[in-house]
Amino acid sequence: MTWSAYDGEVLRIRQRKTQARVVMPVGAPLKAALETLITQRKDAVTLLTTEQGRAWTESGFRASWRKACVKAGVQDVTFHDLRGTAVTRLALAGCSEAEIATITGHSLRDVGAILDAHYLKRDYGLAVSPIEKLERRTNRPTEPVVSEAEEEILFKNKRDDGG
Repeated sequence: MTWSAYDGEVLRIRQRKTQARVVMPVGAPLKAALETLITQRKDAVTLLTTEQGRAWTESGFRASWRKACVKAGVQDVTFHDLRGTAVTRLALAGCSEAEIATITGHSLRDVGAILDAHYLKRDYGLAVSPIEKLERRTNRPTEPVVSEAEEEILFKNKRDDGG
């Protein structure tokens, strides 16, 4: 990716596989990193370069990625897994599938498939979220389910208390 894809606010990318055009706003941590790179490597054409200041080749990047994973103790992860991880982290942050697809370049169907196949069934926080949203919308906690016998006792107690 060349520096011309970055205007100080967004990255303009074309996904390699789908050819989808993506305009991705740059968050503060990435912006800080990019601004540091601009000052360090003013003559570089590409955003990320090798230690020698040249653009990465696909095989060179793959080899460096593997070495970095070994050094970090990470196993069974490819560079392409990062996009799926981004999809998941965005969903956990409360983003809609449409919002996620907008910045990852996935189709809505692919975002849903990634979330369904790999991640969401294991996240308790996502199970809690719809209940919290329902409670906020109705301005009251979701009432627990009670049996008919328990309901009779509750009703009798309210009647006896004058309620």
